[in-house]
Amino acid sequence: MAAEMTRREVATAGAGLALLALAAPGLAATETRRMEEEKPHYGLIGQIKALPGKRDDLIAILTEGSGEMPGNVAYIVGADVADADSIWITELWMTKEAHAASLKLPKVQEAIKYGRPLMAGFGVRVEFVPG
Repeated sequence: MAAEMTRREVATAGAGLALLALAAPGLAATETRRMEEEKPHYGLIGQIKALPGKRDDLIAILTEGSGEMPGNVAYIVGADVADADSIWITELWMTKEAHAASLKLPKVQEAIKYGRPLMAGFGVRVEFVPG
């Protein structure tokens, strides 16, 4: 990612954080308790562009493969209200290493295998330290 972000990228990242804040009340009780007990140290917001008409299929695949991921505190997938083909994923992890390890899990590898053909590309990607 370039050192400078465009206005749209800054607004988009802010929207992703707002999505996380709005979704927080919907987190499972165990996840909420976990966040209170141990603070996550790594966050990620990313945009995926689906092929036209494939966004809902891609969302289903991404959420199906996200069950048990050690070190994951929150994994929120949402449809962009302004772009019919865009998906936003907001993640909170205990560590950056836990996120990297999750990409090797069989369920995640399966989601990548079936989801990749439905992807047109990637948009904004922002890493952050949760406050």
